[in-house]
Amino acid sequence: MNEETTLDFASVQAIITTENVKLHASELHGVLTGLICGGYTFEGDDYLAMINDLFNNGEGMPNKIKVIVKLMFNDVWQNLLDDSYGFQLMLPDDDDSIAERGNALGVWVQGFNLGFGLQQKNNAVLSDDVKEVLTDFGEIANLSEEVEENEETEQAYYEIAEYARISALLCFTELGTPPEKKSTNHTLH
Repeated sequence: MNEETTLDFASVQAIITTENVKLHASELHGVLTGLICGGYTFEGDDYLAMINDLFNNGEGMPNKIKVIVKLMFNDVWQNLLDDSYGFQLMLPDDDDSIAERGNALGVWVQGFNLGFGLQQKNNAVLSDDVKEVLTDFGEIANLSEEVEENEETEQAYYEIAEYARISALLCFTELGTPPEKKSTNHTLH
């Protein structure tokens, strides 16, 4: 994968499918987002092992998948730190069926809750807003997969996806651990 490759759902899912790994691109993105929003540090380096254990039974991931995970980890960080709130969920395009997009949204929030839970084990320290997000995400993950292709369903999908996006940003704001800025001014004493 070269640096010009964009990390969009279709590209990532195609690579995952080609490598025969039982993984959904939205779920992977959700897990990494949940980890980071739960306080995982930018300097942390065991996320690859966690992903390997979660999705590949601890067996070695193919190199192409490792590259995708690393790129996605960096991409999530960059987008969460973006002052213009450019963070987006990795979901199928609008051209895909509402059932497929709804399923992807469900597995994204499942992944988020999983990643968040791996990082945040003490719910007592969570704000009421974050607790509400986690509860809501649990309900979103359990939405029916049988949906009708109509304007009302489309509108609901967009509203839920936007709620998930904003909620992830809220969790990151409250619990995220942005990278430390290295000072370039060294004072000698």
